[in-house]
Amino acid sequence: MTNQELCTLAINAMDRAYVPYSGYTVGAALLTTSGKVFIGCNIENAAYSPTICAERTAIFKAVSEGEKDFVKIAVAGGKGGKIEGAFPPCGVCRQVMAEFCDKNFEVLVVTSKDSFEKYTLADLLPHSFSKDCM
Repeated sequence: MTNQELCTLAINAMDRAYVPYSGYTVGAALLTTSGKVFIGCNIENAAYSPTICAERTAIFKAVSEGEKDFVKIAVAGGKGGKIEGAFPPCGVCRQVMAEFCDKNFEVLVVTSKDSFEKYTLADLLPHSFSKDCM
């Protein structure tokens, strides 16, 4: 799967978001080493703290299906379902990625329908707390 194809899946996942409070839709597409792709979207809650991000939705879906080896994730977001520049993963999502991914895990941050920025997890979360710290 190409990076652009994974980004397109993340963009399409934005349509599934449940965002009655912020209006910001976010979609994610996670590629596993087995070639499977897990899609996630953000799901808000009136109490806010139970809200879950698209990245964690995709990762938790994959883990719940027995997949724990990940290659890369694409993330797209914006107000009202329109991409509005970069929507990089939040700190909580980065920490969850650190639990399952190595420092070279790729994070594709969609910036428009046809473009993205590419980072590694180490770029986004230097000096992370991980199982290697135990």
